[in-house]
Amino acid sequence: MRMLKLLGCAALAAALFGLPASAAEVEKNIMTGGAKGTYIKIGRDIAGLGKECGQTLNVVESAGSLENFIGVRNRKNTQFGIVQNDVLEYLKTFEANDAEIQKAVKGVRIMFPLYNEEVHVLARNSITSLDDLAGKKVAVGVKDSGTYLTSTLMMDILRIKGAEKITINPDEALPKLQSGEIDAFFYVAGAPAALFQGDAIDGSKFHLLPITEAPLLATYIPTRIEAGTYAFQKNPVDVVSVKAVLMTYDYDKKRNAYHRDSCKAVADFSSLIINNLDKLQQNGHPKWKTVDLTALPPGWKVGVCVKEGLAANYKPACVAQAVPTDAGDQTGENDDYLKLLKDRLKK
Repeated sequence: MRMLKLLGCAALAAALFGLPASAAEVEKNIMTGGAKGTYIKIGRDIAGLGKECGQTLNVVESAGSLENFIGVRNRKNTQFGIVQNDVLEYLKTFEANDAEIQKAVKGVRIMFPLYNEEVHVLARNSITSLDDLAGKKVAVGVKDSGTYLTSTLMMDILRIKGAEKITINPDEALPKLQSGEIDAFFYVAGAPAALFQGDAIDGSKFHLLPITEAPLLATYIPTRIEAGTYAFQKNPVDVVSVKAVLMTYDYDKKRNAYHRDSCKAVADFSSLIINNLDKLQQNGHPKWKTVDLTALPPGWKVGVCVKEGLAANYKPACVAQAVPTDAGDQTGENDDYLKLLKDRLKK
């Protein structure tokens, strides 16, 4: 499978983490998604907190979840990436029996669980269910994206036969749907997704498919896109969702200056997010209002550098430094993360 090969190649590139940082401020990057997606808006909101603090966080467009996961593991100066939790579940499912995946996931950690993002399937009005996609031309996302993984898994679960799967991103898929070149396309993004906003989509020709099939409800989170979320959508649509998770890497401060500076960056932005969550909820993307920082994906550990930033007396680099605090248990239990989070949210 391409995903396994990609992860295997990525694992071989892990030596990138040994590269030293310059004497200047370490470069910081967050891997997000396409230009019209929700991830990039969330990334810009986080970068805005850094800017107020005097720190630069570069928001990097990407194919999506899988590329972001690999970027956090292997891409130089990439401390953050947003990933769908079904990608994480996929990796955990195969990790035990696949040495390449074991290498690829080593050191990747949770920073914060974020929000649920809806699975949108925009189709011609003559198509009324996912089963109707059989024998149709369906855009499923580019191969390094979370949309690709989710769409192919869902179609496999439902045993949809004969569909021609077109591997293009949603930005490319929309005009092809409108011109009749394809019949439908998948897009996993937090509603409201910018791609569907405005008046470009004709509600008399296209609609969002309901996703209510029992086999999918056993795997995915049921949710609803409310009426009027998009101009073309007059009625509520029951769909499913996956959770977006902010990922990072467990940097070893004793290893070299790059790891030390990157760990500091992770701690700084952990502190900035937790201390400004109310500001993000008021002024950022609407999805910040639904963030549940306690909804940790099972089987994944929270990063040690994240826990440093959650300490009550931690001060990011933009303000006077406090006395360093204990990072907590490095063996992987998340109880200390939840305790720190609870203490901070009491404010």
